Amino acid sequence: MSSERGNVSRTRPQRYQNTRAFRNDKYDTSARRKKINAKLHDGVCQHCKGILEWRVKFNKYKPLTKPKKCVKCLQKTVKEPYHSICRPCAGKLEICAKCGKKEEIVIPIDKGQDRAEIVTTKNGQESRELDDELDFDANLSSKDSDEDTDVLEEQFKCMNFERTEI
Repeated sequence: MSSERGNVSRTRPQRYQNTRAFRNDKYDTSARRKKINAKLHDGVCQHCKGILEWRVKFNKYKPLTKPKKCVKCLQKTVKEPYHSICRPCAGKLEICAKCGKKEEIVIPIDKGQDRAEIVTTKNGQESRELDDELDFDANLSSKDSDEDTDVLEEQFKCMNFERTEI
């Protein structure tokens, strides 16, 4: 049998070969699939980048629904699927955000693109505060009229956002 352990000598060629390559957007033409296909995998090493690209290519890549906890700063700041370290920690320590190894990063994380800010509290511990909202898939209906969005924008501008110390 060809699946036996240690059997590496094959006497015949592969029986069934695909005539066309697999396309992950052949039947799924949703905005979510287009967003996943256009995703740029930055802050990871070459090996992890290949893994993530394989997952995208063969429909195995699933986006996160809520943030995960970073293994370095222990805050819920990991917004990328299959990553274990948040972007600020990975950029600061210059390690791969997926595997955590100190390998050469293929596409480095932009320093100005960090979405979290380190704040030192009264007891000396560092914590991270998110500067902007999470960019997860929001289910917004396109049925809203322009008038509703204008009203919402006006209400948003009237709100006062201030940081308070606890």
